Amino acid sequence: MRIIGIDPGSRLTGIGVIEVGDAQPRVLHHAVIEAGRGEFPARLGVIFNGVRSLVEEFQPDEAAVETVFVSHNAASAIKLGQARGAAVCAAIAGGVPVAEYSPRSVKQALVGRGGADKTQVQHMVRVLLGLREELREDAADALAVALCHFHTQSTLSRMTVMQAGATKQNT
Repeated sequence: MRIIGIDPGSRLTGIGVIEVGDAQPRVLHHAVIEAGRGEFPARLGVIFNGVRSLVEEFQPDEAAVETVFVSHNAASAIKLGQARGAAVCAAIAGGVPVAEYSPRSVKQALVGRGGADKTQVQHMVRVLLGLREELREDAADALAVALCHFHTQSTLSRMTVMQAGATKQNT
């Protein structure tokens, strides 16, 4: 199974594609889509086209996107939401189902603490994927989202199997 992780941003959107199977997940691609500082609608187009191109190239089975973190600046949150929308629409247009994860749940899944800092997340991404090179922050965050999705789906799958077994035993 291939998962594309997306860490949306109005200027920089992190992308990470992993492949998971019976062994350790492996990285197929990681990058940052640089939308620049031009007119905002044009930047949304860059994000949409960049994600759409990577979906076509890597043919992921599923996508995982980080939800918007709302801070004190409402205007920034709105722009981030629009950038996220462009990335989600690109995945959906490519026929890829999209799952959403909060930044806190991504950190919890990888580090074990929802309040972990970015260096801890980057470290765990490198450890879990067996990477030696440094990663750009946004690309590491995108890989973290993909790994969170993989771990979440694996856990839900195991729970379904256990629940089905328990139901059979009770009948």
